Amino acid sequence: MASPKILIVDDSKTIRMQIRDMLSNVAFTVIEAKDGAEGLMLIVQERPNLILLDFFMPRMNGWEVLQKIQADPALKLIPVVVMSGRREDVERTVPELFNYFEFISKPFQQAALFKAIQTASAKAKERQTASTAKPTAAAVTVSPITSSAPSTAAVANAMATSGAAGPEMHPSIPVVIDDVQQLKTEVRQLREQNASLHTEVETLKHRMQQLAAFVRQRM
Repeated sequence: MASPKILIVDDSKTIRMQIRDMLSNVAFTVIEAKDGAEGLMLIVQERPNLILLDFFMPRMNGWEVLQKIQADPALKLIPVVVMSGRREDVERTVPELFNYFEFISKPFQQAALFKAIQTASAKAKERQTASTAKPTAAAVTVSPITSSAPSTAAVANAMATSGAAGPEMHPSIPVVIDDVQQLKTEVRQLREQNASLHTEVETLKHRMQQLAAFVRQRM
């Protein structure tokens, strides 16, 4: 089985490098895009198993990218983690977004990223179930986008309508993340044991030195 693909879409090269480093010990194929337009092109070409999407970007912002992929039945079920350092602005602009996609505030740590990936995968699965169970669900009305994102009237109708399923989330994503977390726990435990053994060895050395000194005094 090929390794799952994760697409990072962010106009900050620093952020992309940081996320790539966080994923370096996990069996993911990481691809990058520097803005929304390039990100959408790669989504269509590469069909990633998960998307890490910055919300505020030049050329095409994250909300526009989401609307495009939700309008495509072949892409609409890809798990998405939306990223931004301005959570309040995102909530005010598109509050419904949090019901469908996972959100993570910048800056974030590796553990928070892994948790967001797992939650995004779960939400995508829920969308798939809802799409199958409610093929005629009504469209979701949203607030207009601010100056950094052209206004729209609703989330793409395809989010709630039936259609061909898009790329399924890679079954190994949560498993791989759990394995990494378990390995980290085991490494931490081994380090603690090593530190304890080191302390005991140092204590024994000190006692042996004291014993040797006592013997020399008696000779």
